[in-house]
Amino acid sequence: MEENTTIFGIRAIIEAIESDASLNKVYLQKGLRGDLFFQLDKLLKKNKISTSVVPTEKLDRLSKHNNHQGAVAKISPIAFHDLEVLIETTVESGETPLFLLLDQVSDVRNFGAIIRTAECTGVNGIIIQKSGSAPVNAETIKTSAGAAFKMPICKVDHIKDAMFQLQAANIKLLAATEKTEDNVFDIDFKQPMAIIMGSEHKGVSNSVLKMVDYKAKLPLLGEIESLNVSVACGAFLYEAVRQRQ
Repeated sequence: MEENTTIFGIRAIIEAIESDASLNKVYLQKGLRGDLFFQLDKLLKKNKISTSVVPTEKLDRLSKHNNHQGAVAKISPIAFHDLEVLIETTVESGETPLFLLLDQVSDVRNFGAIIRTAECTGVNGIIIQKSGSAPVNAETIKTSAGAAFKMPICKVDHIKDAMFQLQAANIKLLAATEKTEDNVFDIDFKQPMAIIMGSEHKGVSNSVLKMVDYKAKLPLLGEIESLNVSVACGAFLYEAVRQRQ
């Protein structure tokens, strides 16, 4: 599996952003200044692209000692889908929609495992937030067993943007959370549904929980208080499969 495409040089990165290339992350040299840098910085903030300030030695390694001008970027190996179009085509297909929203799942291995399970369970699309989410990189694709090339993935500025769009299409929102007494096996998955999985450390955020139609948890019979997010996601998705078959 090849790593993401790496581009370097401030102007090259500016052109990539203006051409709508999907950048996973931009690495910037500490103390970088100048008009061209400020132009890049403005674009990075406007497009909510993840950045990291690093020593020049790391930039040398990332660019293989080419003239990086203090900036190196990693481009995602996949093309992201437009959420509005994906929702519309799914609804028009006549099948019962099943979407997956990831509220800042940040571990690439968890992300890859979730993509793999989602593809196996007929999910119509995965929605992630631009900031705070795991990137789609070589490790993600490897963990997904290549499913990342088959599963439509959408990026939004904020997870709430996607929730509003889904609700407008009469798709119900279900949050996987321990902050409820409702059991996942009591939820009706035969209706249009979008399942929300939370981050590894905080779960689904409180602001998101206030917007959902349903909350549900998995029964835990042992002493451990929570499941790995990719495992929990698989349990929720296969309950949807069980009910819909």
